[in-house]
Amino acid sequence: MISNDALVLLLDAMRETFHDNHQEEADMKILVTGGAGYIGGTVSRMMMRQGHEVCIFDNLCHSRRSALPDGAQFVEGALEDRTLLQATLAEGRFDGVMHFAALIEAGESMKAPELYFRNNTAGTLSLLESMLATGHDRLVFSSTAACYGEPERSPILEDAKLKPTNPYGESKLLSEYMMRWMSESRGLRFAALRYFNVAGAAEGYGEHHEPESHLIPLILDVAVGRRQNIKIFGHDYPTSDGTCVRDYIHIADLANAHLVALEALTGDRRQLIYNIGNGQGFTVLQVIESVRRVTGHPIPVEVCDRRPGDPAVLVASSAAIQRDLGWSPQYPDLDDIISSAWNWHQKLHKSSQ
Repeated sequence: MISNDALVLLLDAMRETFHDNHQEEADMKILVTGGAGYIGGTVSRMMMRQGHEVCIFDNLCHSRRSALPDGAQFVEGALEDRTLLQATLAEGRFDGVMHFAALIEAGESMKAPELYFRNNTAGTLSLLESMLATGHDRLVFSSTAACYGEPERSPILEDAKLKPTNPYGESKLLSEYMMRWMSESRGLRFAALRYFNVAGAAEGYGEHHEPESHLIPLILDVAVGRRQNIKIFGHDYPTSDGTCVRDYIHIADLANAHLVALEALTGDRRQLIYNIGNGQGFTVLQVIESVRRVTGHPIPVEVCDRRPGDPAVLVASSAAIQRDLGWSPQYPDLDDIISSAWNWHQKLHKSSQ
């Protein structure tokens, strides 16, 4: 298992390597939508450490002002506010846009699909229109492996059938379609990165949603005593132990993939679509066992019925981005991912007491 000190050294090495290999991209000015969130905030912190200027556009609907990176410019607003969004873009004259602002709960999307199409799909359309109206043509989009739905083979390749099983995945796929047509007709350059389960902590920040629904932070809540047990939704899936299989990627690896994709949007590269994952899947029970090993705490389990819209297996192949752009995950070990999350989660719990 990688120690916390070793993780810090590896992150520093990643930053230095990226900086050395991308001097021509130094001192960029980037607009980050949803930059007060877990992924957007981590990417923002990483870019700022490399000397880039970041402006965050976020309505704080599922995040907190205290989560904003120190030194980042902040505009509080929603994507549907075209006047504010377009004014922000026109004034900023950004070198690129990273788009993370979205609702992300698959279960909630089954109950209220209209929220997801309005916020995710229509919100993305507002961003695209505002970008093109102000002369911005370079976008990295936070997409999802949920675009594939129930895959016919695993690991999933980018040419797999796109058949989402929930409105969340559909809302992201529709956004990708809009980007493709905007690229064909209006010259938009975009990279859509499809990933599923992101975990761990980096740049002094970790995963914390209000409310929380993701597996690893929920299990860690049990370890710190905030929850009595962890619920398993379904134990009769066609997998090795009957629980769902997911591909977990360290947040530091994911953040680096976004930076690599942004830099790649030059020359003839106008439409990039890549899966981002570590190429191996873990069952829910395997994740729970990993938390038990890392924390030393017993994790009681409550078995519940399946949730609608949950595919049995989602594991993404990231061979294409490794081949084309030279990106590869540096932290594929599940215990290492959870160890970094656990170190941060304990600090979060202490600060909230």
